[in-house]
This record gives sequence, C-alpha cells and structure tokens, in this order.
Amino acid sequence: MRELIRAIRVTLVLWGITAIVYPLIMVAIGQIAFNSQANGSLITNRGVVVGSSLIGQSFGSDKYFWGRPSTTNYSSFAALDYDPTKAENLPQRTGVSGASNLAPSNSDLLKRGNEKDGFQGVAVELARLNLAGIKPTADLVYTSGSSLDPHISIEAARSQIQRVATVRSINVNQVEMLVAKNTDGRFLGIFGEPGVNVLKLNLALDGLA
Repeated sequence: MRELIRAIRVTLVLWGITAIVYPLIMVAIGQIAFNSQANGSLITNRGVVVGSSLIGQSFGSDKYFWGRPSTTNYSSFAALDYDPTKAENLPQRTGVSGASNLAPSNSDLLKRGNEKDGFQGVAVELARLNLAGIKPTADLVYTSGSSLDPHISIEAARSQIQRVATVRSINVNQVEMLVAKNTDGRFLGIFGEPGVNVLKLNLALDGLA
C-alpha cells in the first residue's frame, strides 16, 4: 500500500509539472518574449487587423503588387454566390493548405481552376501578366507548396514596380525603396532566399497617400 501511494504521488507530481506548470511557463515566455509570433504575427492598419505576415492574400487591383497564385484562394471566396457551406468548398472555408500536386508534364496544370475556384490556370496567369506588362516569373505563375505563401521573389516584385508607380502616379524610386524595406532576408542569413512580403508592401504603398 505504501508503494502504491508513493507511485500515485509521483504520478500526480509529474502530471502537474508536465501538464500544467511547463505549458504555463511556455505560454508566459511566448506572450512576453515573442508576443507577435505567439499570436499569429498579425498585421494591423489603424488599429484594425488586416492579415498575418505569415499568410498571403489575393490582390487583383493594378495599384497593388500581385502575390503568388493559390489553390485555396487564401481562405477567401472570389464570388458572392460562392457558397462556403458546401462540402466541396471546405478547403476555402477552413484555410486548409496544400499544393495542386500537378506535375509539369500534366496537361491539367495549364488549365487548372477557373474564376469560381479563386485561382487561374497557368495559361490564364501568363496572359494576365503579359497584358499588364509584367515579366512572368515562376512564383507569379505557379502556386506554392502550401498555397499560403505571403512572399514573392525580388525579381517578381521588381517586374511590377513600373506598373504600380504608373497607376499610383508616384515616383518609381519611392516604390523601389518600399520594395527594399519590405524584403525579408534569408533565415539566419543562410537558409532560403530573400522574399518580398506582399501584404506589408501594399500597406506601405497605401501609407504613402
């Protein structure tokens, strides 16, 4: 009986440490030292949450930089009659991420999607970019592995500078400076490639006004 009581005590103590004390310490550290990251890296504009620096958004206006296409349309709906209660629209409603998994040799890659799906086929994306005078890059044509990518390459951003500057009637140098300010470098200086956060860049553009 004595050994049984001792075992129960040890179990309760370990349970308290691992299930209560440790999680509370981690939450406290996260909220104090990494408050923004712990709460979703949210971005606010005049006190209103407009998005997250970790999740891309869809921009269609010529006065904004365009982001990377998404198979989930960044958890939004392209049309008012697009019913989010339907089972087939579950990925858009819940924000489920994932790529199309179509290989370059698959002909469906060129014609995937339509207006109602919230993303376009490769051929449509190419035509849209060419019409806008934007040099097509891989990240402006193909969706990412997560379909929630908030960044585009520096090359993709630079190819849109002239169009944005012309539409907004501002100096090209101003737009170039904003692109540079909103470019995230390699993680720890060695991992990955530099990328431009599209949401932050577009908010900075609106801030010029």
